[in-house]
Amino acid sequence: MKFSKHIISLLLLLVTTTLSAQIKFEAKVSKTKLGINERLRIDFEMNKDGDNFNPPDFNGFTVVGGPNTSVSQSWLNGKRSYKKTYSYFLAPKQRGQVKINQATIEIDGEVYKTQVVTVNVTAAVKRPNDPDNAENIASENIHLVAEVSKTNPYLNEAITVVYKLYVSQSTGVSNWREIDNPRYNDFWSQNIDIKGLKIQNGSYKGDDNYRYVVLRKTVLYPQKTGQLEIEPLTLDVTVEVPTKRRDFFGGRLMTKVNKRVSAGSRTINVKELPLEGKPENFTGAVGDFKFNVITSKTELNASESLQARVEVTGNGNLKLFELPKIKLPNSLEVYEPEHNENVKTNLGGMYGSISDSYTIVPQFKGKYPVPSISFSYFDTNSETYKTISSGEIVINVLEGPVNTANSDNNIATTTNGSGKQQVVSNNEQFAFVKTKANLKPMHQDTFFKSTGFWTSLLLPFLAIPLALVYRKKREERQADVFGNRIRKADKLAKRYLSEAKKSLGNKEAFYIALEKALHNYLKAKLQIETSEFSKEKINTILIERQVNSETVSEFISILEHCELARYTPITNVEMQQDYEKAAQTISVIDKELR
Repeated sequence: MKFSKHIISLLLLLVTTTLSAQIKFEAKVSKTKLGINERLRIDFEMNKDGDNFNPPDFNGFTVVGGPNTSVSQSWLNGKRSYKKTYSYFLAPKQRGQVKINQATIEIDGEVYKTQVVTVNVTAAVKRPNDPDNAENIASENIHLVAEVSKTNPYLNEAITVVYKLYVSQSTGVSNWREIDNPRYNDFWSQNIDIKGLKIQNGSYKGDDNYRYVVLRKTVLYPQKTGQLEIEPLTLDVTVEVPTKRRDFFGGRLMTKVNKRVSAGSRTINVKELPLEGKPENFTGAVGDFKFNVITSKTELNASESLQARVEVTGNGNLKLFELPKIKLPNSLEVYEPEHNENVKTNLGGMYGSISDSYTIVPQFKGKYPVPSISFSYFDTNSETYKTISSGEIVINVLEGPVNTANSDNNIATTTNGSGKQQVVSNNEQFAFVKTKANLKPMHQDTFFKSTGFWTSLLLPFLAIPLALVYRKKREERQADVFGNRIRKADKLAKRYLSEAKKSLGNKEAFYIALEKALHNYLKAKLQIETSEFSKEKINTILIERQVNSETVSEFISILEHCELARYTPITNVEMQQDYEKAAQTISVIDKELR
């Protein structure tokens, strides 16, 4: 009996599995690899009708068509065949591996899901023309071109890429947006701002029946040698193209088509800089430059400072090389240089100046020569290396201590006429070194059981009562709400009046600082702006905040006195009294304020 039950259960399971296996719900794509300027079709097919179809979110795509629903059924050899399809047309938004998530549908009370589909989106590709397709008609009338100024530059030589959109006279463009920007790998790049798009007449591949607009200008400096690729720029353009239909007056009707156009990738062959004649101090400068070392002054006194500026000006890769370092005598104190860049970029590349400014402080009197330094660069016009030298600069320190290093009579120095010092040594310069030291052994005491040992052992235990007393006092102080409020108010008054205290003795500065301190206090405590300060408003707000009327009157009288005191004779004693009165009044207000 049990055996027959098991057989029946197994048969039911097989029947259920067979019936479930007959239901299919799957996603099919027209291709798994496509260019960013192409379209993708995806079909969600089922062999039995269902309810509650939910498509995926299509992240990474723009739905340009669909859903389109189609149903087909047929009979073959007595068997019914059924197929229902939901179709979508998608345009990719970006390159890379893009996933289309699961779609779901409910069939016979059960939910079925499609598999996740992965699509590889590549750079824009060329597509054959279809003269009967409106999109391909637009392709014949709109073109995106990348014009490169030079295809075989030297390493770090500027090239420009200008992107132009050509449109035939019979076609219009109502809107466009960038959907795939070139990343310019292995290039230093900078876009040049374009203020307003200007439509110009031009020729595309010998056809003069075109207009064009410059969409983008980019300056590139190649950072590697060899074959480098400039990735394409891709646009999504709304194109208005003429149709074969005409309006009532015989004019052609226009239709709008979304068209993706690409400038196509460009290959640049970057040449190595020549090894012949390459200077040792060459740091990668390529272009046409001038070089200078400029000092703010050449005569000064010791402890005064001067500025020495190492500067390169011209046209080239100004941000992509290092300036030579200045070398100075040890007697001159030199600070880390401040680097400055005044560089702009146009279609010719970077131009302007870069500099390192050194602050130099001489310590001693004398004349100090700054050696000539040189700067080397590769001139792309002559295709040769050039070196510019700055020339020697002499810094003359007129007044200051003389750099001497005497030690008893062992070292003598003399100063020659030029201010430079010469060191003269004698034969006894090491006579201070003792050859007989008369060393004696030290007596070593054991630390264990010594006074220091017992003190360090018992000290932590003695500190426990002190810590308890400190904690008790601290708790009492925190519990003293009134006392804490008084102390806080006193600190607040001192903080706001600190600037006025520094100006005691200088009447005008003192009363300006005192008035500012009172205003700042009101701003902090009452949250009112300086523009709202008036004696009537201050009086009203303080009374509303339960400050005693006598205290309010005292505060306002101090403000009035600050205004008058700047124009009347005031003694230092009166200034001190006003300061103390202001501090006391602020303290009282802070205690009474609610």
